[in-house]
Amino acid sequence: MNTIQYKSYLGTFEYDQDADIFHGEVINLKDVVTFQGRSIDELKKALADSVEDYLDFCREEGEEPEKPYSGKLHLRLRPELHREAAAVAALSGKSLNAWIADTLTERVKDAR
Repeated sequence: MNTIQYKSYLGTFEYDQDADIFHGEVINLKDVVTFQGRSIDELKKALADSVEDYLDFCREEGEEPEKPYSGKLHLRLRPELHREAAAVAALSGKSLNAWIADTLTERVKDAR
């Protein structure tokens, strides 16, 4: 997956060979923010322009712009998995929250 970022807004994009254009969408928002360009430089500028348009629109409407992510994650687990994860975290000398954050960090690095 091809990604670019402007401020903390992450856009994914792909190339449409038939139209000879890159097109993308900001993926870490509920609102739909799209952008397109004929080159990577145009695409980067289009992402920045689209994000700034989104922020301007929110200001004009008196709404708080959605932040890409708050850092809070509500997670539902089977009780057995919750208990086992808490035990593993405790054995490693970490809180469950710290253990989950560390584990996710490792997995995300591996996935890149």
